[in-house]
Amino acid sequence: MTSSAYVHGYSRRESLRLSDQANTLAELLHHDTRYPPGRLVLECGCGTGAQTVLLAERSPDARIVSIDLSPDSVRAARARARDRGFGVHFGAADLFHLPFAEGTFDHLFVCFVLEHLAAPAEALRALGRVLRPGASIAVIEGDHGSWYCHPQTAEAARAVTCLIEVQARLGGDSLVGRRIYPLLEAAGFREIAVSPRMVYVDDSRPELVEGFSKNTFIAMVEGVREQALSFGLIDQVTWDRGIADLYRATEPGGTFCYTFFKGTAVRAA
Repeated sequence: MTSSAYVHGYSRRESLRLSDQANTLAELLHHDTRYPPGRLVLECGCGTGAQTVLLAERSPDARIVSIDLSPDSVRAARARARDRGFGVHFGAADLFHLPFAEGTFDHLFVCFVLEHLAAPAEALRALGRVLRPGASIAVIEGDHGSWYCHPQTAEAARAVTCLIEVQARLGGDSLVGRRIYPLLEAAGFREIAVSPRMVYVDDSRPELVEGFSKNTFIAMVEGVREQALSFGLIDQVTWDRGIADLYRATEPGGTFCYTFFKGTAVRAA
């Protein structure tokens, strides 16, 4: 499998970050994600199920199959869905070698997965195999290069750049959001449409200050501290200043902005 290491790790804090991210961005990313009754949907890279429960909630009569490479994540996702009363089928599987026949699924959902893969176009081609002709795919990715804040300092920008560089060293691409259209095109999909989903935060939106700026974005940057220091990408003093400056932008008078990208397409006949 040509994938990178999961840059954010598998700690409890990361699980909580994923939950905050999913819940905070649910309407922005998923207001148009609904599947008809009886349709068979494959969620690839379900992680601990933060997105899975949103899918199940919005499409209660669809049949959802969710997979992840990590058996531990699959167990956590299964428990999360069970606790919410959702009948999702879970399994551990490698997306490059899916244990499903060609043309099995009516829809495919891929959220925050491609950024962790060394060969995202190859992954999309592998996923396309299990879609029936004319079936749909939805792909959602962030793009860390779209971030900015106010006030913004060189140290804050350097800390965020460390996240981008760490992920690149591990074989991923945290700027993949801007590539969704060409990746889908290269994988042979048609009727491709990509829409930007911007998150803008100021202190009039306290739920986004907490849920996105602090608990999603800054927490994600903080998560690569040890790797950034060990790779020699930044020194401790600059890192600490950068993180403090990011938090300063969450105080009154500060703003954050970030763009996600959602692509939809269908498998060619």
